[in-house]
Amino acid sequence: AEGASLQRGMNFRLGGRASVILMSLRKGAPYADRIEDNGQTLIYEGHDVSRTKTCGNPKLVDQPWETPSGKPTQNKMFFEAAMAAKQGGSTPENVRVYEKIRDGVWTYAGMFALVEAWQETLESRRVFKFKLRVINDAVEDKSHPNELTHNRLIPTAIKIQVWKRDQGRCVMCGSCENLHFDHVIPFSMGGSSLVVENVQLLCAKHNLQKHDSII
Repeated sequence: AEGASLQRGMNFRLGGRASVILMSLRKGAPYADRIEDNGQTLIYEGHDVSRTKTCGNPKLVDQPWETPSGKPTQNKMFFEAAMAAKQGGSTPENVRVYEKIRDGVWTYAGMFALVEAWQETLESRRVFKFKLRVINDAVEDKSHPNELTHNRLIPTAIKIQVWKRDQGRCVMCGSCENLHFDHVIPFSMGGSSLVVENVQLLCAKHNLQKHDSII
């Protein structure tokens, strides 16, 4: 979907387009990402230094502003963009978010606005934290012309149950490609993101067909 093989979790303005981050709420995930405000806000943790011979445990070292060569890290680029938006110097950065729900399975969580960033001390080291809010209105993205409006995050536990129930296939045609978690009753019409019965797997084709038919 992004036209690239993502090798890192933070990708500032990937290919000159919107920024992309990869997140996980799974037990044992390497970073402490979390959801707040009933699914409207994502608190995303910055990334550690790379493991090297001189740094055997990145979790004991402050998350970096710059690389050893002096270039800005992804942490710094996202941080400066968030500060510029918070201070009114620019509009918030658009960020597409993908969530890992199980090994080999990533789901599109939606488009978010990067609204704030800070550093905090966690177990004797400094880490970055980024606040992102779901963009409820459709965002024009010419690189993704078929992107659907995203309304509310579906909790990870619900996604996992739906994935198992629907066996990782579109309920309409059985396709395993480009699947979407779809609200049976749209969120905008009162449908809940919090119950398994109101969420189903649809391929992109059938999801878009359903979206276009909603009055």
